[in-house]
Amino acid sequence: MGVFMDHLKKAINKYIENNETILSMTASNPRDREKIQRLKIRPVVKKGELFYQAECFAGTKVFHKNLEAGSLADFVADAMENDFKQLEAKTDRHSLTVLVSRKGKLTIKEKMIAQSASDFCPTDTSAFTHNKEKQYILPQDVPVPFLVELGVQTPEGRIVKAKYDKFRQINRYLEFVRDILPALAYEEGQTLRIIDFGCGKSYLTFALYYYLKVMNQYNILVIGLDLKKDVIESCQALADKFGYDGLKFLVGDISTYEGEQQVDMVVTLHACDTATDYALAKAVGWGAKVILSVPCCQHELNRQIQCPALAPVLKYGIVKERMAALITDAIRANLLENQGYETQLLEFIDMENTPKNLLIRAVKKERMRYMAGAAQLDDLEEFLHVSPMLETLLNVKQADLEGSMDIE
Repeated sequence: MGVFMDHLKKAINKYIENNETILSMTASNPRDREKIQRLKIRPVVKKGELFYQAECFAGTKVFHKNLEAGSLADFVADAMENDFKQLEAKTDRHSLTVLVSRKGKLTIKEKMIAQSASDFCPTDTSAFTHNKEKQYILPQDVPVPFLVELGVQTPEGRIVKAKYDKFRQINRYLEFVRDILPALAYEEGQTLRIIDFGCGKSYLTFALYYYLKVMNQYNILVIGLDLKKDVIESCQALADKFGYDGLKFLVGDISTYEGEQQVDMVVTLHACDTATDYALAKAVGWGAKVILSVPCCQHELNRQIQCPALAPVLKYGIVKERMAALITDAIRANLLENQGYETQLLEFIDMENTPKNLLIRAVKKERMRYMAGAAQLDDLEEFLHVSPMLETLLNVKQADLEGSMDIE
């Protein structure tokens, strides 16, 4: 099949060498639908340079890759050799159809397109401006003070190449914040109180404050809490430098923090193992309207799980680790539902950037409880022989509440 693919590469390279404008390419009829369904390629111009953006559809996910003109032919030929049986391509002068038979024979059909005065001018690249590029909440090429200070942007507002994934992560996080704004039910004059447990270097804490306070004019108090004194001091110095009066950083432990009586929103990003459970329990105790949590290092159930029926699966360490992490977060979501929260488990950012990419988003709903599912949860825990920390903490809170009511 290699000889046939050489013919395909020569055809594509011929278009490029002759300054033809490749308008679109679509690869279809996949060899394995479980692996990939479709591939679309279109030209884009970024900062004055012409690239070809490959959009790959796999299951419910879409992946993108930008290709230089010199690597386009090899990329397409590889896709046709391994993943697809049909290709439709169109330039400003030609249409191209590629078919791969069951025996691997390649058929290339090329057709000249009639030209007219109104045809697209190949030297005009303005039509390929990256207008389908994602519109970020924090726009590209517009300097944001804290992003410049943290090394994500240059002083001119350009995204530092090595920090582009961080820029995408920040904006993805703000998309989730934007989605839950109605649940916060903000009214002019009130102060929204937000706690960020385990804030670390606080990229996302600063982003949250900037989005709500600077961009949307919300009156807010955001408290970032972490155990590392030097990190907290650095973050507070940065907040003071930019005059972010409603942004405070404190040294403290999630499990023992008692600094607030009422909180509207609780954020916990990559709090390790049961630290996430303490943060979620605190949020429930405060009756927080919104919880955004990205768990990390879910070791607790991994240590506890004992299930003879799953022994053939759990004997593989990496499988047990991943199963335990997913089960942990699924149980957390169910427990939050039992507390009256509408709860979703969502992908935070692409798995290729970090495996710790699952977000628990919980929104408080008045008079909504799912206690009917509690029996099923008990059955699951008995089946796996596990006792989740969050359930223990919530039961303690409930017992304390009932005890105080008895005293009254």
